[in-house]
Amino acid sequence: MRQETIKADITVIGGGLAGTCAAIAAARLGRTVALVNNRPVLGGNSSSEVRVWVCGATGHGKNHHAREGGIMGELFVENQYRNPHGNPYFWDTTILDAVRAEPNLSVFLNTDVRHVAAGPGGIASVTGWMMGSEREITFESGLFLDCTGDGLVGHLAGASHRVGREGREEYGEPWAPEVPDDITLGSTLLFYTKDAGEPVRYVPPDFAKDITQTSIPERRIIKAGDNGCAYWWIEFGGELDTVHDNDRIRDELWSVIYGIWDHIKNSGRFDADTMTLEWVGALPGKREYRRLLGDYVLTQHDVLGQTPFEDRVAFGGWSIDLHPPRGMYATEAGAKQQYADGIYHIPYRSLYSVDVPNLLMAGRNISASHVAFGSTRVMATCATIGQAAGTAAALCAATGARPRDLPVADLQRTLLREDASVVGLRYDDPADLCGTATATASSTLTRLVADTPQEAWRLDADAGIVLPVDPSLTGVRLLLDAAGDTTLTVELHDPVLGQNYVPRELVATREIALAAGEKQWAELDLDWRPETARNAFVLVKANPLVSLHVADQATPGVLCFTRVPLPPQAESPQPLREWSDRGLLRRTFCLETGTTTAFAPDKALDGYQRPYAGPHMWVSATLPAELELRWPEPVTIGRVEVIADDDVNEDLINLHHHRTPFEIIPTLVRDYRVEALAGGRWRQIAETRDNRRRRIAHPLAEPVTAEGLRIVVESANGAPSAHLIAVRAY
Repeated sequence: MRQETIKADITVIGGGLAGTCAAIAAARLGRTVALVNNRPVLGGNSSSEVRVWVCGATGHGKNHHAREGGIMGELFVENQYRNPHGNPYFWDTTILDAVRAEPNLSVFLNTDVRHVAAGPGGIASVTGWMMGSEREITFESGLFLDCTGDGLVGHLAGASHRVGREGREEYGEPWAPEVPDDITLGSTLLFYTKDAGEPVRYVPPDFAKDITQTSIPERRIIKAGDNGCAYWWIEFGGELDTVHDNDRIRDELWSVIYGIWDHIKNSGRFDADTMTLEWVGALPGKREYRRLLGDYVLTQHDVLGQTPFEDRVAFGGWSIDLHPPRGMYATEAGAKQQYADGIYHIPYRSLYSVDVPNLLMAGRNISASHVAFGSTRVMATCATIGQAAGTAAALCAATGARPRDLPVADLQRTLLREDASVVGLRYDDPADLCGTATATASSTLTRLVADTPQEAWRLDADAGIVLPVDPSLTGVRLLLDAAGDTTLTVELHDPVLGQNYVPRELVATREIALAAGEKQWAELDLDWRPETARNAFVLVKANPLVSLHVADQATPGVLCFTRVPLPPQAESPQPLREWSDRGLLRRTFCLETGTTTAFAPDKALDGYQRPYAGPHMWVSATLPAELELRWPEPVTIGRVEVIADDDVNEDLINLHHHRTPFEIIPTLVRDYRVEALAGGRWRQIAETRDNRRRRIAHPLAEPVTAEGLRIVVESANGAPSAHLIAVRAY
């Protein structure tokens, strides 16, 4: 046995997406980081070992403008380019490349931490065994991040934690049980199938369960062509100890998987003659175990009420998604879900230990109640929490502060500078020279127009249209057919919160008389001038005599919906589930509006990096296009950053839940150059060709003193205009 000691500013234990993003975040901020993972690959439950798709705030497209940004966003966008077919091994390599790109980050795979040295001052070191290498490694750091999922490091350090469900009276959560217990969500194993192209017989192993003797065939959907996460409901262990009974849980899951395949292959009820098993998981994907306690415990009220925390550092948006304790053997539905009206905030106070002073946590072990955890547990949300915790650790390492004492404003400013997933906060950094610049452009999108009809959409159900209101909403017209003389009812609603895209408060109602006729433009007679920019939700009431026309084009700042009934078992109301863009994604009801300043050049300097009560980006009218910045006095520039529009309304996925029809987001700028104005003359100082990323940095070989800066966009990756969210200069 070889014994070693590794010293780093920060040690991150757990190489799932939370730990990976935490480690990358801290390393990018100049800290030395040791990332310790007990598996041979990174990615945790999303890796090729488990193969769970990475879900997050989009809720598979139910939430809008909600895809995670920052490091998780980079991984999504890069994987879309490298891996459009959702190969789990290519996803592994995408993550590994991102980690290896950071010179300050050292990775220790196959290293199982099992000893923690801790005292009143916090954790001094953790020690792990590197399997296959016979190395016992002790990691010494000033700060530690528990990203293990199971909260192992915190537990060994004596951190306060919870396992199971709180009683209803503790936080007053309607979904909590009357009496607290140790019930958790169970674990899952997945499997892949393939068509072998010839008959394949199947002889089940002796341990395969006869599922016809269980409730599974009656209570769960089984299809020959399904595999992978379609079988997320193969879940067991909620009534056991998901850690200490891990092998027992795995064996039960195996028996059911092979029993399901026996049922599919040999019952005669499925067309599966040429189908075979390609892969069966051996590592249960755990959902829940310890939750480490911080200074704040996130609750059901915070998720559904979208609490506007002053110390927000990340966001979520997946439903509160709780599964029955008996998992696949339960007689009730496999999941009970409830969505907020939009994304919700996660506070920094839930990311550090209440009693271990140098311990932060990220992932499914953060300080949340069991009910709130039902939403925060999904991996893309865990990843954004990881970036926030890793950033906090880096700032603590740089300043000597303990996590509890870190100034939240500094943390938020750093997260926004790193383009992380924080919503509703403006980036205001004295170091950014663009804060004192003024912006103009060669052209700007000033009216929303979609006037090329491709399909008539019959109004058998209510339709919804979200439009930016900046500074007012005027001149809205819809192209429609009326099968007879009728009256169309239109309502204007305020979603109230900047991150919401569902109707909440009624502003106005209009009754519009229509004469029979095709392709007529109907004036909606809407005129709204709110005190601040916001979203408007135009609700067009169902009318079977009316059809709206649909254009096969995405329109900046516009979302289109149809209303669908909630499932009978769902709690009501849930507007987010009722308003669906099914059949309308990347399409627009044919419309015209009056003028808007929602895409003005100064939007690229307003500090908002995500849609929030408006798009917050400059959009040109045509291509090529130029965005020009001027300063009242010359400034010295050493670095320029461009943040392009990666369309965070597009729901990307790492594996196989759905396919997205392009490898590069069309709204991303493709070819552009950066020019500086010095001595009355423009000269090129940087350029980018074939861009496929959102955030592009241009460190200059030599600083430039300039009166102006301009981004000359020559082309995009499919969009007909230039979209720029931000330009920064340092």
